[in-house]
Amino acid sequence: MPLSNPLARFFRSPVVAYPQSPQFAGGRFRNIHPRPAQGPQPGAKVMWDFFFNKPRNSEPAAPLPVQPITRAQLEAAPERSLYRIGHSTLLMKLRGGWWITDPVFAERASPLAFFGPKRFHAPPIALAELPPLRGVLLSHDHYDHLDRATVRILAAKTDLFICTLGVGDRLVAWGVPAAKVQQYDWWQGTQVDGLRFTATPAQHFSGRSLRDGNRTLWASWVIEDLESTQPLRIFFSGDGGYFDGFTQIGRQFGPFDVTLMETGAYNEHWPYVHMHPAQTVQAHQDLGGKWLLPIHNGTFNLAMHAWWDPFERVVDLAEAQAIAVATPLMGERLDLGAPRAGERWWRALVPVEVGEPRTA
Repeated sequence: MPLSNPLARFFRSPVVAYPQSPQFAGGRFRNIHPRPAQGPQPGAKVMWDFFFNKPRNSEPAAPLPVQPITRAQLEAAPERSLYRIGHSTLLMKLRGGWWITDPVFAERASPLAFFGPKRFHAPPIALAELPPLRGVLLSHDHYDHLDRATVRILAAKTDLFICTLGVGDRLVAWGVPAAKVQQYDWWQGTQVDGLRFTATPAQHFSGRSLRDGNRTLWASWVIEDLESTQPLRIFFSGDGGYFDGFTQIGRQFGPFDVTLMETGAYNEHWPYVHMHPAQTVQAHQDLGGKWLLPIHNGTFNLAMHAWWDPFERVVDLAEAQAIAVATPLMGERLDLGAPRAGERWWRALVPVEVGEPRTA
């Protein structure tokens, strides 16, 4: 879909209308299900604690283990290799080209260089060492998923930026050539080199300032390689709360060989926009997933829970239901065609009692 407003490149935060989108009304995008009026809401005390009173265990006491990646390793990597760079940033080799999701290489997930959630670990490969990219896939515009500095550097070595409505206007405003940007509504998409990318619904929100909330669309993505002798279907959740949309996506596109599923930054006060681990596992089942790879964790301090809690709980819940779950180290190669479970590597960095049997 072409960009809706060529003049958007001249504005730092373009505001563009999308009257053709069923999700757009009153100047903003909206979810399928409105936020429950009586549901839990993050009040002033919750936000104060979030920024200034987090528990000590919300950050690791020692550096996380990371497997460094070299450019030579990537050049020799086999087809369908996946590397977790951190948070929701995943580097995948599909049909001979490199694709990256929600690339964030910044030190902080914040508009400020001196304040905001700071990385637990350095990326396993430097931004400058990445190979030429066939494409960047973006779920929405929050700072922990869309890093302006990273995007501007990647623009010179990336063929395509595939994103949601409004996010493409942001990219062009930041200097990404308009010819490289494709933006889509839910249930729309494109085909590139035999891969099919489809934007699918998510229950979340967007914005990068106090004044631009929900001016751009958020989405999950279905990635399909249907032209190979061994078809591959991947689901990338982006961000979002649990909703019945997962069942619809599963019926229309599933089953999925691998689901890359958000599990992290959850809290009882914002269940509408982030999933708890039990909901992550349920969403994976709704999608008809075979292997579950939990993401949106292990890089930034974005909630009040212990940093290891998403890993421990989702693995416990998945194993109790005989669901295959992969937990690679940051930088460790995972074969999308034949994933493996990996180790509970986080236990080496957390209190002994975390390794004891526990109930969900």
